[in-house]
Amino acid sequence: MTALNNAALAAIGSEVSTPRYDRAALKAGILHIGIGNFHRAHMAHYLDRLFELGEGHDWAIRGAGVRAGDSAMRETLKKQDWLTTVVELDPKALSARVIGSMIDFVPIDAEETIAAMTDPEIRIVSLTITEGGYYIDAQTDGFNADHPDMARDAEHPEEPKSVFGMIILALRRRWDAGTAPFTVMTCDNLPENGHVARQTVVGLARLSDPGFAKWIEDNVAFPNSMVDCITPATSDRERAMVAETFGIDDAAPVVCEPFRQWVLEDNFPQGRPSLEKVGAEFVADVAPYELMKLRILNGGHAAIAYPSALIGHHFVHDAMADPLIRDWLDALQRREIIPTLKPIAGVDYSAYREKIIERFSNPRIGDTIPRLCLDGSNRQPKFILPTLRDALAHSAPVNGLALEVALWCRYCAGEDEAGKAIPPNDDDHVELKNRALAARESPPLFLEYESIFGDLKRKDRFVDAFSAQLERLWKDGVAATLRGYIASSN
Repeated sequence: MTALNNAALAAIGSEVSTPRYDRAALKAGILHIGIGNFHRAHMAHYLDRLFELGEGHDWAIRGAGVRAGDSAMRETLKKQDWLTTVVELDPKALSARVIGSMIDFVPIDAEETIAAMTDPEIRIVSLTITEGGYYIDAQTDGFNADHPDMARDAEHPEEPKSVFGMIILALRRRWDAGTAPFTVMTCDNLPENGHVARQTVVGLARLSDPGFAKWIEDNVAFPNSMVDCITPATSDRERAMVAETFGIDDAAPVVCEPFRQWVLEDNFPQGRPSLEKVGAEFVADVAPYELMKLRILNGGHAAIAYPSALIGHHFVHDAMADPLIRDWLDALQRREIIPTLKPIAGVDYSAYREKIIERFSNPRIGDTIPRLCLDGSNRQPKFILPTLRDALAHSAPVNGLALEVALWCRYCAGEDEAGKAIPPNDDDHVELKNRALAARESPPLFLEYESIFGDLKRKDRFVDAFSAQLERLWKDGVAATLRGYIASSN
């Protein structure tokens, strides 16, 4: 067993790829906030491959975090000289790569993080802070200025607690010093994620200094991007697999599927790494690619999550081996999700859908249904409800989308079909459970949760479809209700 660190790289077996570039010669050009599994499997992996080509060595990553829990990750990675083992879970054979593109991790302290962003060598500040971390008002999709975090940072702009308050203060210090502003690049799964990040940064700045907010609006780039790589959580199972299969003692390895996609707008005024040389795509408009991924992949995950949980599946690949779940997903995507998407030159939606099904079915990933069910109050408004709104706006069928929402409601009631309790996994789980239980007698009560559904509670066609599907779920059960939809003509 080899404990992972710089000194041990030479001792790692030849079956594992290790950095062949001089890590000591790397210079940080990116500060990344949110050093989780997805970041290390995706962005850090792309940069590592670029460095292997002998290019971009001034674009190494400095890590950062704003949550108390980030300290544990920092301490773990520090012992490993910021190295991570990334294992690709190809059904044919496992492969491992030690990623060396991160060279530092700022102490978990607001002033330290702001100072790191102020460094002129940092030209990109990137983010993976989850879909729910952008302070979006569910009613308007605009900036939620009333959130306590935002109100607090607006009142104390020189002592920010949020990542956005830190970004604003760092930009101000760079402006004061005559240093060009960094680009803010989000890597979270949000429609028009760059626009959302800009909305939050500008919106927060406007609360304390409208003039500087206008300067940010005019001078700071927020490119949109689409990111994709299924990356399960790390547990003792994954740590043991890395140790047993590759002989590496890594306290924080990452496992992921052997598929990555990264599509970005080419809007980086202070420069960027040549990521196109390692497979990233730079395009003029990312929005169609984002919608494709968010609706077919993320929406597909949501669609299989709740029925699978209710009938007792634990692993995603087991759910996909169930013809009922597979046929439900296929029918929903073909009939109601894909028709909301505009054509993209060179993209075959049917082929993309089939690839998604193949990826979901990969048994090596070990992705779990409980993970897909997490945080529904944030995920449903991003991955399902926009599709539903588009379908309603174009008088398209919504019975399947209404069934997906009804399945979430049935799940929120807190018990699966065998009567087993479902552990809380949403910040709003108490409110959701109360509303879901009330909806058993009066389905529209669930849709009264305005912070999630907004004006959808007034869309009669949806309310009627949702009510009918929820009543069927309680009366006939999940399997019969899914079969009914699969067999229907719309």
